[in-house]
Amino acid sequence: MSKATLVIMAAGIGSRYGGIKQIEPVGAGGETIMEFSIYDALRSGFDKIVFVIKNDIEEAFRERIYNRVAKKFDSEIVYQELYMVPDGVSAPDGRVKPWGTGHAVLCAKNAVSGPFSVINADDFYGRGAFAGVCDYITKNPDGPGKYNYCMAGYRLENTVTEAGYVSRGVCASDGGGFLTGVTEITHIVKDADGSLKYKNDNDEFTEVARDSLVSMNMWGFQNSFMFEAEKYFNDFFAGGLKNPLKDEFYLPSIVNLLLAEKKASVKIIPTPDKWYGFTYKEDMESVQSAIKSLVRAGKYPERLWD
Repeated sequence: MSKATLVIMAAGIGSRYGGIKQIEPVGAGGETIMEFSIYDALRSGFDKIVFVIKNDIEEAFRERIYNRVAKKFDSEIVYQELYMVPDGVSAPDGRVKPWGTGHAVLCAKNAVSGPFSVINADDFYGRGAFAGVCDYITKNPDGPGKYNYCMAGYRLENTVTEAGYVSRGVCASDGGGFLTGVTEITHIVKDADGSLKYKNDNDEFTEVARDSLVSMNMWGFQNSFMFEAEKYFNDFFAGGLKNPLKDEFYLPSIVNLLLAEKKASVKIIPTPDKWYGFTYKEDMESVQSAIKSLVRAGKYPERLWD
């Protein structure tokens, strides 16, 4: 059994970014952001990588990443497709996208046998977050009557882009470092004075604290999470879809349900690392510049896999 598995959600094609952003090169050796995550994960204690992709990007994914680097570690590819739904359910006519991040994790169920972490393929998380999450999930198995999970918490000011707006899950805690809920806030922008504001339901901009802890979809789970996610996925359809063409089964929503039902505790692992990622094409230059700076500082070799 793997000590700890990293599940990388790489099935999405960014609508705001355009194209298959997960395989854009950012490193001197043509490495993608995903490869920096793999590099950090392997050096933080993870010993298996599972890639969740769509069938229609498989050829490009294998050519650009998998065939080149996967031989260096234990790895597996699984698929997320629209038709992968509970028995008795069929995908609605006209729907194109799969069912969201919670669905992506479920698609990796048979490839995960122990504690695991989940990340987005197009986000740069930093070494500290991987080390903290791996340490927690390998040392804190589920306890009597409660699951033990965790998440990496980033300062909001370290997760915005100069190129446009972002959406973030703002975390509430109990004061003791454990998560009590995640609230999705959309359309967060940096103002000219450096303050951060989001557009509320009345289309008015409201300031949000720069040091707010947010989720970047880096979670640490025990294998028990797969059982719960599968149950909630059935409930997702049984309750009826409000918008069959767009409704999604989100990973943070599963966590919120588990917290509300007091089935799980989720430790927040704070990280001072700065997030980098591709929300917009204009982010490319800043991401490449950040990677170069980290290489110069000795955080990474110039070419990851040499």
